[in-house]
Amino acid sequence: MLRVGDTVRKPWLAGTPLVARFTEALRAAGIDVPAHLGRDDRGRQIIEHVPGVLAMDMGQLDVGRLERVGHLVRAVHEASAALPRDRFPLGSTSETAADLHEGPRPDGARWEVLLPAPTPPELICHHDIAPWNLLVDGERMILIDLDGAGPSTRAWDLAYAAQSFSGMVAGADPADVAVRLRALVVDGYGADADLRVQLPRLVAERAQAMHDLLARSHAEGREPWGSMFVTGHGEHWRAAAAFAAAHEEAWRDALS
Repeated sequence: MLRVGDTVRKPWLAGTPLVARFTEALRAAGIDVPAHLGRDDRGRQIIEHVPGVLAMDMGQLDVGRLERVGHLVRAVHEASAALPRDRFPLGSTSETAADLHEGPRPDGARWEVLLPAPTPPELICHHDIAPWNLLVDGERMILIDLDGAGPSTRAWDLAYAAQSFSGMVAGADPADVAVRLRALVVDGYGADADLRVQLPRLVAERAQAMHDLLARSHAEGREPWGSMFVTGHGEHWRAAAAFAAAHEEAWRDALS
């Protein structure tokens, strides 16, 4: 990723045509995401640069901001659920993105999902809504880095956001985490009864899935995730998954 003036340049990937279309649809629905501005003469994506501070650099967000994060996740899901499936397919490949793809294989556009949901997908999700992908600029909250967007489920996507934004990591106070979890999931997202039942288990499963991805990538030499596994990220996600699983009943009580 490279800053060039008021833009950011990133590699053009197999999923970029579909991600560009998804970005445009979210913006049309009033969701604050950087504009996708096409492709430069070196074949890179051109994305609007948006000023702001990453939420991860602001310390733990207060419950008011966590409610707003929950509203944002819900807005993304609702906008996605309304999209036509011929233009936003839930399968792994699609020829409907041909008119956006500027590479040598116009029929090769496909979603690139690192961590598929354990159940059949129901809508297109961001897949990485976390403090490192949320910019805050005053009252603005801008969701960035949509490159991993693709088919998933509300529960799987929300579980990741809930775990990461609530500070559900080893060493945290479970009571404090429970308050933040409720602020995001119940007061912010407005999760229904079914989602509230699923999430206490899924937050641990989603963290464990992240650990397993890094472990597999390390074994297979797949970067950058392989190097991340041995530079602290692997242990972070292992411990986060264990913490989430150990306090499942506390999360269940908070969401009931």
